[in-house]
Amino acid sequence: MPQESYIHPPINPETKEFWDAAKQGKFLVPRCPDTGKYLWFPRRVSPFTGKTNVEYVEGKGTGTIYTFSVMRRSKQPYCIAYVTLDEGPTIMTNIVNVDYDTVEIGMKVKVTFKDLNDEAALPLFEPA
Repeated sequence: MPQESYIHPPINPETKEFWDAAKQGKFLVPRCPDTGKYLWFPRRVSPFTGKTNVEYVEGKGTGTIYTFSVMRRSKQPYCIAYVTLDEGPTIMTNIVNVDYDTVEIGMKVKVTFKDLNDEAALPLFEPA
């Protein structure tokens, strides 16, 4: 399998809790406490209520591939996918640690973390 390289998104006060947990191997999912609905991407403002009371809760770290695309013409082939988390939101991510020819819609996946440096780890997904 090819060696992937990743750029870490910027960490800001709204997302620091999420990224700190990722570095510890924990997958947090934002949730609106007023509606009980999970949301994606990590942020503090609920798209359901407009309030700034979004909380981060530890997610299951599992989901299902909704759709994907394998990029084979790049210098380093990779698989980008939309994964529907078991909590409900669909997120864009990379599928790793797999033969890209075996990836399929409906495949069950689980989170794994790629250490990027001493301060950051990126949640990615691999076959469950």
